[in-house]
Amino acid sequence: MSSTPRGERLIIALIGKRNAGKSSLINALTGQEIAIVSNIPGTTTDPVDKHYELLPLGPVTFYDTAGIDDMGELGDKRVSATKKILYRADIVIFVNDGTSFDNNELQMLSRIMEMEIPSVVVFNKSDLHATNTDNESYCSNHKLPSVKVSTLSKEGVLACKEEIIHLAPKYLKENRILAGDLVEARDHVILVAPIDSAAPKGRLILPQVQVLRDLMDNDAIVTVVKETELLPSLAMVKSLPKLVITDSQAIEQVNREVPLEIQVTTFSILFARYKGELDLLLSGIERLRNLKDGDKILIAEACSHHVQKDDIGRFKLPRWLRDFSGKELSFDTYSGHDFPENLEEYAVCVHCGACMINPMEMNRRIVECHRRGVPITNYGMTISLVQGVLDRVMYPLLAAKSKQTNK
Repeated sequence: MSSTPRGERLIIALIGKRNAGKSSLINALTGQEIAIVSNIPGTTTDPVDKHYELLPLGPVTFYDTAGIDDMGELGDKRVSATKKILYRADIVIFVNDGTSFDNNELQMLSRIMEMEIPSVVVFNKSDLHATNTDNESYCSNHKLPSVKVSTLSKEGVLACKEEIIHLAPKYLKENRILAGDLVEARDHVILVAPIDSAAPKGRLILPQVQVLRDLMDNDAIVTVVKETELLPSLAMVKSLPKLVITDSQAIEQVNREVPLEIQVTTFSILFARYKGELDLLLSGIERLRNLKDGDKILIAEACSHHVQKDDIGRFKLPRWLRDFSGKELSFDTYSGHDFPENLEEYAVCVHCGACMINPMEMNRRIVECHRRGVPITNYGMTISLVQGVLDRVMYPLLAAKSKQTNK
């Protein structure tokens, strides 16, 4: 369970006031004492993640958050951190202690519903007092499922678990495919994985590993090479491979060296489809064709890492986009789970492949950008555009989509 990639875990956020019983509920759901419980309000000061295997969904992460009624300057910062968790959450468990919803709770519930996050309201401490009837009416009127729970007697805990399973997003219940639909059994595929200063020592990066596993699950024959060994690999085979998948930074060389009859795409573009909305990200490319002097571009990375001199987000992409557009551009880079609130300042957002965040968070970023009129696209698409090979790398995915549609 602990080895499951972070971006593949279901994220369940527990939101509510201080001392509503969020930590106690996590312990009751997991059957373990994994969250600190205290009668002192505000024991949980920052979002804390707890890993658990919730069958039949598999590995999940519970986020125990600070109370939304926290006070003072520090309290405001804690509430702000809690709100940021909403962008990452697949499901929200809204915990109420059975007393009448106050303004903080009503505002948070409104925000959760506005973001269309699947949610269940847990009326906790049902062993101590009856649930406020106005709360129940609110949930009924807003079509919010609710469960009465006692973390002491464990009454209602199973019903809460069943509601979580019912609310699980569609992508967890279906067999998502990274690259398997691009090939048939025993097709030969070459993966081009450059080993440069940014590559982790002793291992492949996560997108390469996941694509490799997906192809093997679909019975493809896979060869993994560095970009320097691509030509020798092509020369060695008796018949040409069906597909070459490459790191985006090597796409210019791969396009030059791989015969046109062989399909080519990139890891990043595969993840654009796997984690996001391919059509929307592709439409965002059009804004890059029409950049103007003074445009500000948001570079969004889903992971935090040590910045090196050839960092793609901070150095390569800005240089390539300035050369491609011939315009004076400025760039802001956000990494990890940070995402700017001032989206309207940007002409376009260029997002990484999102291998380190779950599809829900990626899609919420896409939706937020579109809601606020900011086109969003993807690293792989952007690099392919500036290298003049976008049509070629998109062809395998668009052909697979057309084939599926015509079935």
